[in-house]
Amino acid sequence: MGLEAVKKVLDDKDKTIEVKIITDNDYLDKFNRSFVRADTYGLMHNKFCIIDGKKVSTGSMNPTNNDAHRNNNNLLLINSSILAQNYEDEFQNYFCPEDHCAERINAELRKAKESIYVMAFSFTNEGIANVLLLKHLEEIPVHGIMEARQVTKYSKYDVLQYQGVDVVKDNNPGNMHHKVFIIDGKTVITGSFNPTEGGDKRNDENILIIRDERMAQKFREEFEQIHP
Repeated sequence: MGLEAVKKVLDDKDKTIEVKIITDNDYLDKFNRSFVRADTYGLMHNKFCIIDGKKVSTGSMNPTNNDAHRNNNNLLLINSSILAQNYEDEFQNYFCPEDHCAERINAELRKAKESIYVMAFSFTNEGIANVLLLKHLEEIPVHGIMEARQVTKYSKYDVLQYQGVDVVKDNNPGNMHHKVFIIDGKTVITGSFNPTEGGDKRNDENILIIRDERMAQKFREEFEQIHP
């Protein structure tokens, strides 16, 4: 929580309405207020906000100066009381680790008939990489952009590239912080979840699966814009 403008709005709102924030315990001192409490399970990596029980903001962006002004990120603002209730309850729709986000992503990827586009800050999940490789063997185009500084010996970048998948490293001097899958130009998966073992097994995370061609086109435009 590094954006001072956001902190001020929350402080002002706390005077008139109910404000509740959960943050990772390593960051509690950065915004220590009575309405802020620390998470106690793994890394609290969610990035979402529920407003008036009717609206949800979610995506890959942390409320920090770097994520707002330097890093590649996405932020969704959704008017949906049903979705807001699901996020508030953390019931059924795509929370990790309890909802097995990697399995849900794999199920969507297996449906791909035309194309898959991936933007991933960190990608170490073997199961998701294997599905992408299978789709590549089925001659379905798979394209990916990964954050260059996260391409380590644990990353799936090298194995995907070695097998002929079109993956590249980003060239943002900051971070390419997206966590996005675009499937057949019709489905978008995004949220806080990086395709990693930690993201799937240990951290508090969320994903949102959106079936909307216009939304998919917006994310595809972002892919083309940041592609080196």
